[in-house]
This record gives sequence, structure tokens and C-alpha cells, in this order.
Amino acid sequence: MNKPTDIQELPSMPNADSEALLKKYIDVRAHTLQIVRPLRAEDFVVQPVVDVSPAKWHMAHTTWFFEEFFLAKSSDSYKRFHPRYAFLFNSYYESVGERVLRPNRGNMSRPTVDEIRDYRQFVDEHMMSLIPQLNPASLQLLELGLNHEQQHQELMLTDIKYVLGHNPLFPPYDEQFEETPNRKIEEGFISIEEGVYEVGFEGEGFHFDNEKERHKVYVNQFEIRKNLVTNSEYKEFVEAGAYQNPKYWHSDAWAWIKENNITQPLHWHQIDNNWYRYALAGLQLLDGGEPVTHVNFYEAAAFAEWSGMRLPTEFEWEVASDQFVWGQRWEHTNSAYLPYPGFLKPEGAIGEYNGKFMVNQMVLRGSSVATPTGHSRKTYRNFFHPHLQWQFSGIRLCKK
Repeated sequence: MNKPTDIQELPSMPNADSEALLKKYIDVRAHTLQIVRPLRAEDFVVQPVVDVSPAKWHMAHTTWFFEEFFLAKSSDSYKRFHPRYAFLFNSYYESVGERVLRPNRGNMSRPTVDEIRDYRQFVDEHMMSLIPQLNPASLQLLELGLNHEQQHQELMLTDIKYVLGHNPLFPPYDEQFEETPNRKIEEGFISIEEGVYEVGFEGEGFHFDNEKERHKVYVNQFEIRKNLVTNSEYKEFVEAGAYQNPKYWHSDAWAWIKENNITQPLHWHQIDNNWYRYALAGLQLLDGGEPVTHVNFYEAAAFAEWSGMRLPTEFEWEVASDQFVWGQRWEHTNSAYLPYPGFLKPEGAIGEYNGKFMVNQMVLRGSSVATPTGHSRKTYRNFFHPHLQWQFSGIRLCKK
């Protein structure tokens, strides 16, 4: 097995003291266990499609990250919790070693959920002893690891929703879970003047490497909606027969529609002539005032075309983002996921984190109701393949 790059080789990031990161470590790790608390034992293993990972796998993979990149390198005397867990719970780090293929994650009935909890406790005890001894470069990697776990916390909620939402009983995850808290609808558009603007991360605080380097972009004058597209608006699109009309869809999108017999957004159901949607609180009558969610890039672009509008570019979104409320849904942009000028991948395994995915994916901006507290900023660049629906993603339009 190849060893990952030495953490001293990582690009310079803002320093953080070990005491603050120790507290953050405890809080982040506890939040993962809080997310899975409503689950039953059988819920932890299910993997209905390749893009969804079992909750048990997320719990173990985020633990493997700390064991692999910290504990296994901290001392020659460290003994791994289990010699095969690196094979079971590596995700996509080719330079670290072999791994279970993604479609097979749901086949692992063993190790059990209790054994994974024991694994987490074992690694946490060792990490809490190690963190006060870490040097500045190691603390930078630790903060990356914590943000990595927060990404998986969001994925856990989306994956749990997909699992339970495809159970014929539509069991609720948490009947008190509110998918559109602090709802506020502002009508109208915001006008942004043409000009040269700076985009990308700048300043103190954590950021991913794909948010740098900060650079200038020119944007034409544009108008962007203050609010997201609602369920009522999207229902009109569905009931107008747009899913049966190729003129609104990209060619790849229309092929996806026909091959998969798509007729409405993910988690929408028509029962007795009424529209329902599955939410984490259970099956509910469609709330017309809520922002539409679980629509992919294909659907967002088709809705924009049907509306006589367009999607913003990621740079337009960032330039305008201080003037509207965001954070309820990840928002589709019409920008391909590409490196910024001056982007450099770190050497070794950490270099696989973002850079190798910069092809065939589209950028989403903002954050969602599933995003952990403190894990969002306007320069954050999320990215997915255009056909994927299962994320908490919505639509904000620009005038053509």
C-alpha cells in the first residue's frame, strides 16, 4: 500500500490552535451520531442505487480518514482497529490503496453497526490524545478532515432520505424535521451592473482548494430572482406536459428522460389526483410555497427554458449573492466545474480531493437545509453530474 503524501507538503492554509480544533473535532464527530440516532438497525445498510451510500459506510469512512491520514502515520507502534477496514472504507483515494467498489457498499452486512460505533470510539480516543501534539501543518489537515466529515453529514441526510423515500411505507426519518425553516419569499429581481468583479475565496478561515485562486471576471448586466422557484411553479411545468416535450431539454437530458421514464421530480408522487412529496418528516401534501427540491441540472435548465429564463453562471451567482437570501437549497448554475486560474492540486492522496473531478460535472452554489452549521460560504463550489437528483438542490433564475 502506498503511503499518502506528507502533510508538510500541503499548500499553506490559515493556522488554527489545537484547543479550538479539538473542540470542533468533538462537536463534528458527535453530530454524525446525532444524525443517525432516528435510524433503525436495518436502515444503516441499505444501498438502493450506486449514488447512495449506506449510513454505516459514511460513519466508517469518515473515521477511516482520521485513522489513515493521522493515526497510521503518527507512530510505528499504532495498531489499526481492524487490518481490513482500510480496504472496506476507502472511498476514491487511488494512491492510498485498493477499496471496495462503490456499488458494493450495501453488501457489507458485516461489520455490524455496533462494531462501527466501536471503531469510531477507538479512533476518537486516539485522536483526542494526538490533536494537542499536532504541528500547524497537521492542524490544517485536521480541519480539512473535519470539513470532509461535514460533507458526509450532508450526504448522509440525502442518502437516508433516498432510502426511506423509496420504501413503500414512506417511513419518516424525523417527524419534526423542517426542510424549509425560516421561510421568506421576496418577489422580484435584482439588477447587477456589468463590470469586472473578483470571485473566489480570500481572507481568513477554512476553504477548499477549488475555491482558489481569487481572480477577476467580467460579467454583463443581468437580473437575478430574489427567491427560488417554488413547488407551485414547478407543478405548472409538470402539468403542462414539459416532461413529454423535447423542445425544452438538452439532448443528453432528453435521452435521460426517455431511458429512465422520468415524469416528475424525485420524491414527488401523484396519489388520488393530489400531489405529494416525500420529506424527511414523511409523506406530505405538496406545499406550493416551498422551494422545489431534488431537481437535477437537466430539470433546472429545462424549467428555465420553459419559463423563458436561464440559469445564472456561478460567477453571476457569487457576485449577486450578498443581495438575496440563500441556504435552503443548493442552487444550480450553468457553469461547468473547472479549475480557477492558478489552481494547483496538492501532491499525493489529498490532491485527489477535488481536482480529479473537474470534468463532466456542473457547479451548484450556496448550501441547503442539510448543510451542517458553519459549513457554508458564498465561494463554496459544490459539483455533481447533471443527471443526479438526490441532493437538496433547487432553482434560481435569471432573465435572458
